[in-house]
Amino acid sequence: MRFNPMTSRASDIDNARTESVVHVWDRTTRLFHWVNFLCVLGLICVGTVILYAGDLAIPNDGKIALKRLHVWIGYAFLVNLTWRLIWGFIGNAYARWSAVLPGGKGYVSALKSSIRNVLSRDPEPHAGHSPLGRIAVTLLLLALFVQGISGILLAGTDVFMPPFGDYFAEWVATPNKDPSLVQPYAPETVNEVSYAEMREFRSPIIATHLNTYYALLALILIHVIAVVTIEIRKGGNIISAMFSGRKSLPEDLRSEKESVN
Repeated sequence: MRFNPMTSRASDIDNARTESVVHVWDRTTRLFHWVNFLCVLGLICVGTVILYAGDLAIPNDGKIALKRLHVWIGYAFLVNLTWRLIWGFIGNAYARWSAVLPGGKGYVSALKSSIRNVLSRDPEPHAGHSPLGRIAVTLLLLALFVQGISGILLAGTDVFMPPFGDYFAEWVATPNKDPSLVQPYAPETVNEVSYAEMREFRSPIIATHLNTYYALLALILIHVIAVVTIEIRKGGNIISAMFSGRKSLPEDLRSEKESVN
């Protein structure tokens, strides 16, 4: 059988016609994603250096500077995360919580189908998040919120920065001394007993922050592997969609609402 370039070209055109460009991620969702990426990357890098500051022989002044930088990045991270929480109620159909969180009509059957497809190494393309993707995104967001809340508390107990720094400074300050004079790594500015009580109070918060840090590393790794794998196997412009907002999908997904409405 001879190869007919015209037939092949016609077939390619027909196949191309089965694809449709769908606008999925609005500008605010894309902006959140990349700001969150930069903040989390910065927090992980600085936080890892802080975690191993002793092994790196970083002096106390260096530790304080790193922790304050960590907190400032954390402020930006929390503002961005809070805005995403609000946007989940007012954004486009794919940005809303009904399209992000697991659940809704037909979700269980769609999840079973999604699991079967993944196990058979034939993941289906989706306009928004896939049923499995919703679970992954929910776990990521929960971990981010836990990390943000525990981090803002530790900012107060460790380097006495807002919004809780004044409260913890008053707790540990030497009696009859101005709490504003309390400084990190300056034992002469604190009451030894009160400081020990505060350290005991913050101990489970530190454990939560550290364990969530490791959990986030694992979740981020799984997220990256899943996105790259699906991009290679199925295309659909998953990565570029977070820049352009558009995905290339089968025609029957042009009006797909992913059970979000």
